[in-house]
Amino acid sequence: MIDAQVLPTPIGPLSLLLRDGVLVAGGFTAEPKEMYARLSPELQAEGLTIVDDLGPAAQAVRDYLRGDLDALDDVPVEQPGSATRKRLHQALREVRPGTTVSYAQLAERAGLPRTAARVAGSACAQNLIAPFVPCHRVLPSTGGYGGYYYGVPVKEWLLAHESGRLALG
Repeated sequence: MIDAQVLPTPIGPLSLLLRDGVLVAGGFTAEPKEMYARLSPELQAEGLTIVDDLGPAAQAVRDYLRGDLDALDDVPVEQPGSATRKRLHQALREVRPGTTVSYAQLAERAGLPRTAARVAGSACAQNLIAPFVPCHRVLPSTGGYGGYYYGVPVKEWLLAHESGRLALG
């Protein structure tokens, strides 16, 4: 069974989906079914239950929002993908809060050539576990924020929060 919880955040609701203590999806939406629909058919076959509290994963989000920017790091995550995509997602988790990398730098961190920037971008686009796999920390080398599945304003807020440019509430 997949358990889901919707948490309030300053930038809108964040849906988390957990299976056996492992986060399998997370995204800035009020509707967990939107995240559930992006899971593999095998996981969808397990069913979805909305719960009041996902425990450590939910607490990690609350701690992150209160300023413990490393709180999301200890939550186990798992998502589908090729070995290359999994390396890129792991490299994303190693980009520290308050810092950013380019797509080419992310490729290098995953053991790929800099020319694999498009592959890195694709891995970010397919990321199912925001902000725990922090694709918001990747910016185009040409400047600006680039895209973000949940919208550029969410990406901008996350980066501002992590850099200390926001007042904590």
